[in-house]
Amino acid sequence: MAIAAETFMVMADDSPEFDLLRKSLACSSTVGFDAEWKPRSDRLAPPEAPRSFPMVTLLQIACREALGSVTRVFLVDLLALDLPPLWDALRDVFESQAVLKLGFRFKQDLIYLSSTFAAHGCDRGFDKVEPFIDITSVHHYLKFGSLLEGKGPPKQSSSLATICEEVLGVALSKDLQCSDWSVRPLTEEQKRYAAADAYYLLEIFDVFRCKFSDQAIHSPTVKQSVNTPGAYPPNLTQGLKDLFRAPSVYGNVLGTKYGRAVDMINSSDSESTLPALLDTSLCKIIKKYGEKIILQESDRHPRTSKRRGRKPSSSTWKFEVPSGQFSDWEGPRPWDSSDGGDEIPRFLCDVMVEGLAKYLRCVGIDAAVPSVKKPEARQLIEQAYKEKRVILTRDAKLLKHRYLVGNQIYRVRSLIKKDQLMEVIETFKIKISEEQLMSRCTKCNGRFVQKPLTIEEAVAASKGFQVIPSCLFNKDLEFWQCTDCGQLYWEGTQYQNAVQRFINVCKLSD
Repeated sequence: MAIAAETFMVMADDSPEFDLLRKSLACSSTVGFDAEWKPRSDRLAPPEAPRSFPMVTLLQIACREALGSVTRVFLVDLLALDLPPLWDALRDVFESQAVLKLGFRFKQDLIYLSSTFAAHGCDRGFDKVEPFIDITSVHHYLKFGSLLEGKGPPKQSSSLATICEEVLGVALSKDLQCSDWSVRPLTEEQKRYAAADAYYLLEIFDVFRCKFSDQAIHSPTVKQSVNTPGAYPPNLTQGLKDLFRAPSVYGNVLGTKYGRAVDMINSSDSESTLPALLDTSLCKIIKKYGEKIILQESDRHPRTSKRRGRKPSSSTWKFEVPSGQFSDWEGPRPWDSSDGGDEIPRFLCDVMVEGLAKYLRCVGIDAAVPSVKKPEARQLIEQAYKEKRVILTRDAKLLKHRYLVGNQIYRVRSLIKKDQLMEVIETFKIKISEEQLMSRCTKCNGRFVQKPLTIEEAVAASKGFQVIPSCLFNKDLEFWQCTDCGQLYWEGTQYQNAVQRFINVCKLSD
């Protein structure tokens, strides 16, 4: 995924790349922002534990200089950088009336970014971004002839990949969206992916800016085309697509480049650090459509539960083992911290209790099934030993192999799945909270992506293997995707019924 802009990695506040970033911010009229983060470390913590926002690990900044066509993309490594010097520069840009900021559903990124900087001693992080235009509003204008003034982005907006495809004819891959952005060093593929997300914000805005010009707005042909849903004026959009694809435009600058910041600084004119002067068309856009993002006090505190339709749990429930009721278990548990474990229960359900595996996943417990069909006892034991799991079975003959895995085999006595679930919970003293319900993929035991998908993203992700009912398109639902098998889930009636069922089974409402 190549872009027609210089790309720089910023990893230290005393580096030439950081100096170039500050100069670029000072002389840019339009700046695009995007962010990548790692999941919360407290996601599976007890409900009474303090919550925290995900930490932003990479900030992408695309700068377009005023009265010029120079575009630079900066990948700012927040894990390596001293944040206070960057905080000053970002705060000035966020609040500068002379710089238009662009983003894609950026308020959520700003909340996480503000929390990350505040955690590193930067006052309260960031309070506002002004003037600002969301790319989802730009996309709405290009399709329907009007921006979503004062309303913010729609809840069911198109994904950035979809917008790029419709507006620019560019296929923007999202394969690395769920990669671990806290691991260093970043791969070249991750760098290209991150740079593209910020760069194409500017390119999409260029199409909007072209359509906004006085000549385009007052043209009867353009007016008619703009007011037609899904249509673009061919004399503008197609021409811009052709311009982006022309070899003479890309030439030798096609692709990302790293480490040339010293040359860029040495050749910079001293006047380039002066405040940017906005041209007429950009001033008109800001005056007519510029909005602001303001973080309220409530935005600075994570919610205890994102699940709708039920109250967050106020306590974690612990089930005590009835004395002498389950005598087949001889322990210890392989996940015990005293044995170097991580205190996360893990089970391997053989073919006789595969239904129990799905029930365990529904309450957030890691439950695998045999990796091969019709496994032999030896294969089950090897898998359990390698993955540090307890084997669950109803096969009494399998118990004779307990010595091979340190007695890590338990024979389930109950026949009904909900009774089997309670038997396992009580036998192994597992803590279950309401927040853990429906937190695993029942199909493959995988985890879900950190943030929910829009309907457009869900439809794109489901192509080829899963059909999303059309009746869901007009509903305000959150979609979640398994990071392992790609299965999609949504918080509809079945979800609510399943949650209530397991609240009753596990007696969480007592």
